Amino acid sequence: MPAVPSCLLEPIWVEFHALLNEARGGEPPWFDLSHPWGCHRQRIPDRVVFEHVIDALVHGSGYERIASACCSDRTIRRRVAQWVRLGLGERLHAVALAAYDLIIGLELSDLSVDGCMTKAPCGGDRAGPSPVDRRKGGMKRSTATDGYGIPLGIASAGANRHDSPLLSPTLEAAFTQVGGQMPDEVTAHLDAAYDSGLTRRLLDELGLDGEIARKGVPSPIQVGKRWVVERTNSWMNGYGKLRRMTDKNSQVIDFYLYLAAAFVTVRQLIQRARTRYRWDTRPTTRRLK
Repeated sequence: MPAVPSCLLEPIWVEFHALLNEARGGEPPWFDLSHPWGCHRQRIPDRVVFEHVIDALVHGSGYERIASACCSDRTIRRRVAQWVRLGLGERLHAVALAAYDLIIGLELSDLSVDGCMTKAPCGGDRAGPSPVDRRKGGMKRSTATDGYGIPLGIASAGANRHDSPLLSPTLEAAFTQVGGQMPDEVTAHLDAAYDSGLTRRLLDELGLDGEIARKGVPSPIQVGKRWVVERTNSWMNGYGKLRRMTDKNSQVIDFYLYLAAAFVTVRQLIQRARTRYRWDTRPTTRRLK
């Protein structure tokens, strides 16, 4: 049983494989040519390792649990470390955003940013005592989305970090992922956690208009357009690795965050394009199978 539908997995794998070959200069040999006896074990194909990584992302299981006779947990760790060094997570997400913008169109005139706290029981670079979980290890994920809820940029820190200091790296990541091509007038929709002079000065420096909820005013009265980022946080929490982050290295964590963001982007691309365009493998139902 595949972890994700084939109509979602195949386009992501094709782009990921192309980026991987571009970064390393081609397909590596099946055998280690430097082995003195010429009898080294065959190299595990990248597609096999990629499917195991997707299993880890979707189910949130450790590498020992998802390892199989075709791919060991050590191979998964080594290959993920290699992909992280090549920056494939961010590059794959940028390609997905470019495809979405070409086919559907990003709504960059409205940006929404919000944080989401999840578990990080193993500690690490992006873990801290969670204020909502009896100071157990937790991670805070700050996400910037467009007007529809497509994830643009992500920043992560310990769960004890406030939302406001994460606004700057989140917006910078969003601008980087879209190639810095932003419209002249952009409005940032934020909740009451960002209601401070520091946030308004940052928005002024970036040339953004701010629609910030006021502290002390009930949320339903001033919900505005920022509800889309709450929906995006729900989409991304559907991946077990993000709900319970067991990796400790910050670069590996960012790789999984952007890999999940790429899946969210492509899923929404397929669902919104399904009613506008026709192609041979087009899903016939809204639910991707």
